Amino acid sequence: MAALIPDSVTATEIASALGGVDPTDVAVSAAVGRDDGSVWILGQRPIRVGSLDIVPADFQAEPGVLRLIDAPAFGTGLHPTTALSLEALEDAVRSETPDAVLDVGTGSGILALGALVLGVPRAMAIDIDDEALDVAGKNAHLNGLAGRLELARGTPDTLTGQWPLVLANVLTAPLIEMGPALSRRVGRQGLLVLSGIRATLASDVDRAYRNAGMRHVAMTSRDGWVALVLRASW
Repeated sequence: MAALIPDSVTATEIASALGGVDPTDVAVSAAVGRDDGSVWILGQRPIRVGSLDIVPADFQAEPGVLRLIDAPAFGTGLHPTTALSLEALEDAVRSETPDAVLDVGTGSGILALGALVLGVPRAMAIDIDDEALDVAGKNAHLNGLAGRLELARGTPDTLTGQWPLVLANVLTAPLIEMGPALSRRVGRQGLLVLSGIRATLASDVDRAYRNAGMRHVAMTSRDGWVALVLRASW
């Protein structure tokens, strides 16, 4: 059994609360905040999202498995917004594999790298956090995908060009703010996957992107979070 408890609680107190447990049988270790402190973990563990297996870096590499280093950059696969994004990504790739994806606010690189593992030939990933870009680069090398991933510091309005599939798992306010610029990065009849959206604000995000010319395709939700899938009207 593993439990998250305040730092001030001792092993002796835990043993006493459980009743009949020897304090020496209680091991205490620090939990680590991940995904901006919204997910707390005692240690990395393998997880599965859709058909994608995500494992710690020290696991043996196998085809179709994505290994991630233990780092503070957002995107462990544990947060509902990441899982929703990966599921929407897989649905899009299964329907028609694009020749490239753009991942905006890449964090650990999990979405861009997940796309590459799922068979997308190339990925472009951007972030405004240098540490995140460093982590994403390390994860790309770890998985032998560095040659297919381009990393850059920036935002959608600093880019040129369009992509058939664009992913953005960031907070609601930035999503709304960059709606016009992000929509311009979506190619003809391309798909846009948005997440990081509180369920109560989903209609605001949807409206912002429909005003930018995107059409609503689907919405999924989990634990109070939402992912939106939209298609370019051009």
